Amino acid sequence: MRLCALDIRDFRNIAAASIDPAEQATLVVGPNGQGKTNLLEAIYVLTTLRPLRASRFSELIRFGTGRARVEGLFEIAGARRRIAIEITAEGRTASVDGKKAQNLVDYFGGLSVVAFTPDDLAIIKGGPEGRRRFLDRAVFNRFPGHLDACRTYLRALRQRNHLLRDNADRALVEAFDQALVHAATAVIERRLALIAELQESLARCFESIAPGDGGCRLTYMPLGKTLGARLWRDSARPSRQLIAETLQSALSERLGRDLERGFTSLGPHADDLDIIIGQRAARTFGSQGQQRAVILAFKIAELENLRVRVGSPPLLLLDDVSSELDPARNRFLMDYLRNARLQCVLTTTDARLVAPTASAQTRLFTVHQGFFSASRLEEIDASDSASRLEEADDLDSASRLEEAGAPEWSPPAGDSDASRHEADAAPRAASPDSTPASPSPDAPEDADKAEEEPPRAAASAS
Repeated sequence: MRLCALDIRDFRNIAAASIDPAEQATLVVGPNGQGKTNLLEAIYVLTTLRPLRASRFSELIRFGTGRARVEGLFEIAGARRRIAIEITAEGRTASVDGKKAQNLVDYFGGLSVVAFTPDDLAIIKGGPEGRRRFLDRAVFNRFPGHLDACRTYLRALRQRNHLLRDNADRALVEAFDQALVHAATAVIERRLALIAELQESLARCFESIAPGDGGCRLTYMPLGKTLGARLWRDSARPSRQLIAETLQSALSERLGRDLERGFTSLGPHADDLDIIIGQRAARTFGSQGQQRAVILAFKIAELENLRVRVGSPPLLLLDDVSSELDPARNRFLMDYLRNARLQCVLTTTDARLVAPTASAQTRLFTVHQGFFSASRLEEIDASDSASRLEEADDLDSASRLEEAGAPEWSPPAGDSDASRHEADAAPRAASPDSTPASPSPDAPEDADKAEEEPPRAAASAS
């Protein structure tokens, strides 16, 4: 898949922009607040029908105008497709080759995008809803039908919660449980499938980024740790039937408690993703550098998994991530991008940080107050960039030793030692006009969220 041309009208602070991305790296450079991230969000909305940051689609419309439009020309499996999304206060409409898209299969066929933003680097330390959303975005890229499954689950969850709040008869609530269990099982099953696909590649990438740190793995315990352990007890991976039976039984057991509290206390909307480094939870024991290494490894594993499973790499959107990574990890990312042979759009406030990805085919754009201008690659001084990264390496190593309580710092003896320490099913047809802003069951537009989750989860909180 390749994005050949992009046209944006009245999207956030972008009045009008036409961009012809390079086949591999396209660099967008400018100060903060000028429109770099808005460009990436326009691409993300176009390819996923979900905002990257906004909680409501109306936030994407440029102030003082009535509609926003994003249109892109894509090359997919040798054929060209023109897709577009138009957003108004009433909603949004999607089209393929000038005709309204009737279902997600028509719209998403062949489209795949992975976004990596500074917010992702805080996922591990943040609340469980952030990790669910992070996971669900990756699941959606792999299984487009996950979006519809999450939407179906949200509807069933809202219906059950309304019954609970109305103190409905137990028999009536239990009658609705079947639909909830069916939808929840589809969400859980796809989450488990993706994690199984990513584990080996994630461990390999993490070892390359942080050698000697004890390895990394993902642990997803659906339905909480107690029931999750029951699911895994007799099976390498729980079957659909086992998941459904376990959830159905748990909902019946907790019905009295749910009626008292007025919300459903169990299900995909309350699950969490544990990330383990060595034998310990990254959220509690991982250093900031290790946590960022995990997220970087996850994104690269996701890219490579899509390359293998789908047959081509996705479009990668990188939003000023280099400024948030330490020099060693930024160098690893730049080396990966230079050799990965995939299309990527990178934004940065300092072009020197991403200079290693540049080639003769790279295209550079500068942005000021929503206006984009093509610039020359010669404006990036790669040699200065290399010198700057080497200086930053020394500062980074000094900072790490100081945090560890070392009485005095001296330059590392060699590069190797320094780097060690720096270091489906086919989707069911659904109207693209009615898809939610996020595939995650805890999407921001869910007005019932605070009542659907236990107070503890709500407090801690495509």
